[in-house]
Amino acid sequence: AAYGIYLAVRSAAAEKAPSAASIRARVGTAGAALRATRPTAVNLRVGAERVEVAVEAALAAGGSDLAAAALAAAKAEAARFTDEDAEACRRIGEAGAILLEKIWDRKREGGSSVSEKRVNVLTHCNAGWLAFADWGSALSPVYAAFDKGIPIHVWVDETRPRNQGASLTAWELASHGVPHTVIVDNAGGHLMRSGMVDVCITGADRVTRGGDACNKIGTYLKALAARDNDLPFYVALPSSTIDWQIEDGAEIPIEERCADEVRYAEGMCEEDGKRRKVLLTPRSSPAGNWAFDVTPRRLVTGLLTERGLVGASVAALAEAFPEEAKKAGC
Repeated sequence: AAYGIYLAVRSAAAEKAPSAASIRARVGTAGAALRATRPTAVNLRVGAERVEVAVEAALAAGGSDLAAAALAAAKAEAARFTDEDAEACRRIGEAGAILLEKIWDRKREGGSSVSEKRVNVLTHCNAGWLAFADWGSALSPVYAAFDKGIPIHVWVDETRPRNQGASLTAWELASHGVPHTVIVDNAGGHLMRSGMVDVCITGADRVTRGGDACNKIGTYLKALAARDNDLPFYVALPSSTIDWQIEDGAEIPIEERCADEVRYAEGMCEEDGKRRKVLLTPRSSPAGNWAFDVTPRRLVTGLLTERGLVGASVAALAEAFPEEAKKAGC
């Protein structure tokens, strides 16, 4: 989104005799369009706002070449936001790797069988470097721990209906050499109850200042199963994911997407290597497609952030990010 605003400024700057008004109009249109694509997510809005503010400051400063100044400001701020995001995710990885190493130490000292001498992480959807500038959020601890030599295995929820887990997360892990197994979305509870999961780590599209976490649909069910089986459930996120304006997760808008995402499945045909989609349901059957759900803070063991492990509560988040809490009047 940050670079989306930059591209909007570049497009405006390429016009004949661009004015401050025309640049503002193009940025406003682009910002509205970008926000509309992901009404549930907050990072997108934050990235767009950061660049919009930088552009407006450049325009307000005046000068002989407003378009060049606005373009330079947009590019610099987009790059800054991206670099900050990558560094935040790297730090999330460091914080999460500490937790995974502790789990590994306990299992090793406990005399686990050879087949169980690994840390089994369950994740949902894709929160790796494909979804971020680098590292990712939920997968960053996995990569950091794996690179330290800790034996890691990841249970990858397929994540219907778009199958981000089966396609994106599995591809990422395979590229990094991390052992993993793709599972159907409803297998998680069985695996937890059977002692085959040590920890759950997911990402988030928005976290309230109170610690309620909104993520891909199905995450809430994983948190419930984790609680029932006394397993830790962590949410990994850069602080740009925190919405300081709301406390209750019930206030988060839940995007409802096209029903055809549920009614059809799409994949590569092995015979010719082309992607095709097939109808799964009776043609007359309607489908509902809520894209996200909210996991209440009571089910969240902790939030993995660039400032370490933080409790899922108003007080803990305000203590970890006092400057943001102050700006929001918390």
